Amino acid sequence: MFASWSIYESFDILPRSSYANDPWLDIFRCTVTGFTHSAMRLLNTALLFLLLLLLSCNALGLKPQLLGRHTAQTNSQHTSVSYKTFYFDQQIDHFGFLENGTFKQRYLLNDQHWHKEGGPILFYTGNEGDITWFCNNTGFMWDVAEELGALLVFAEHRYYGESMPFGEESYSNAKYLNYLTSEQALADFAVLIKALKKTLPGAQKSSVIAIGGSYGGMLAAWLRMKYPSVVVGALAASAPIWQFIVPCGEFYKVVTNDFTISGTNCSSNIRRSWAAIDRVSATGEGLQWLSQEFGLCNPLKTLDDVYGFKAWLQETWVNLAMVDYPYEANFLQPLPAWPVKVVCKNLHFNTGVSDKQLLNGISQAVRVYYNYTGDAVCLNTSQTATGNLGLLGWCYQSCTEMVMPMCTDGVADMFEPQPWNFQAFSDECYNQFGVRPREDWAEIVYGGRNISAHSNIIFSNGNLDPWMSGGVTRSLSEYLVAIMIDGGAHHLDLRYNNEFDPESVIKTRALELRYFKQWIKQAASTQ
Repeated sequence: MFASWSIYESFDILPRSSYANDPWLDIFRCTVTGFTHSAMRLLNTALLFLLLLLLSCNALGLKPQLLGRHTAQTNSQHTSVSYKTFYFDQQIDHFGFLENGTFKQRYLLNDQHWHKEGGPILFYTGNEGDITWFCNNTGFMWDVAEELGALLVFAEHRYYGESMPFGEESYSNAKYLNYLTSEQALADFAVLIKALKKTLPGAQKSSVIAIGGSYGGMLAAWLRMKYPSVVVGALAASAPIWQFIVPCGEFYKVVTNDFTISGTNCSSNIRRSWAAIDRVSATGEGLQWLSQEFGLCNPLKTLDDVYGFKAWLQETWVNLAMVDYPYEANFLQPLPAWPVKVVCKNLHFNTGVSDKQLLNGISQAVRVYYNYTGDAVCLNTSQTATGNLGLLGWCYQSCTEMVMPMCTDGVADMFEPQPWNFQAFSDECYNQFGVRPREDWAEIVYGGRNISAHSNIIFSNGNLDPWMSGGVTRSLSEYLVAIMIDGGAHHLDLRYNNEFDPESVIKTRALELRYFKQWIKQAASTQ
């Protein structure tokens, strides 16, 4: 992740077409100077939240109607996903009284299996992106809807997808972005749930369970904590609610361990590759060789290009660890089953190989991620995942309240040493956005580790997922339950059932469903 990037110099010069159509590519293309390596490490690592559950469609314009709707159908390999799209008038500011404006919050609804007159509602707390992709990729909710007789609702997070508080001006300056916070988003969810229960026939006595993955999982947990009268429980999958307060090196240790256990000499050769790149790229001939060896779309010409190239490689290794699923998947890229193991087959060398031999192995390993299908003509170092990601908003969030310290030392991990420097990060956020991050705010507002007073939250994590480093991995009480998924990557339990699922995730989903039924029964008994 990826110090070659930088966010735009200021929002008032941000091209409208850029953030509307392809923010992921635009963030990668940004080359404004000024970010130190340590500052960029946090920002770009934080951006990985966008890889949690993916997004699609970055339409930005607001719909003119309040409750207009259309039906969308998407074919997946498992089922036909259908939903109706609605728009709800939300307050721009839930916590003040001077800004009285409203915006259209998009949400998706499926009532195919809903047992009306009290049937439960499974409510997805939208992440930092277009809600339609989360809807199509959260197979667990679709798989259990019939058994529970549940209504499915997928609510979009403000400032992402179509839910823009100030329309096309939402990203134009920091004044308008001021209302992009997790607290405001949680209030949106709570208000929407109340409105749904009031207006949907049969929903008045429905129990609502919040579900989310990664940042969405954090929001699901926090929704239960902040608004316990609104949701009876929450499933927070791969939700690093403690990433703000854990040692800065933990995330990259997990990434490194994934490669260590997946192949002999795999992580050690990646660790050695950084110096090999430096040595080879020291000459013009070496730059040309690297460009050809990796089949780069844009040849390396300068030291800045080399730094960006290494950043691209670093993110590639992180992404592979996140999506190390036990079956072929098309999450960030089309990938084989257990992709890290496949990658490591190219990196078994001993220490006696030359720099070019080592880097040849690295190039073959990278192609597992970028060209598994064999269709790529060249490798584009400006893109590492699906192109439709709403990164600009998350840049702002990571520069305000979502401060997650990240660092590497090159010893306990396989990456180049990069220290964490909050002041440098703060200065760069101010230079770019005109705001400064509040380092401890997330811990203060959401309780940090002191959350034992809360109840009915499941925290699920996979031991292959780097984000488990900031997750709740041990149960805190009989009401705050942690589930560890052996062989599980990023929110594996939220994916559709698959014939190649390990026993661990099959049992996890069954346990989660059992808790759902228990919460619903408890709620019914108290009404």
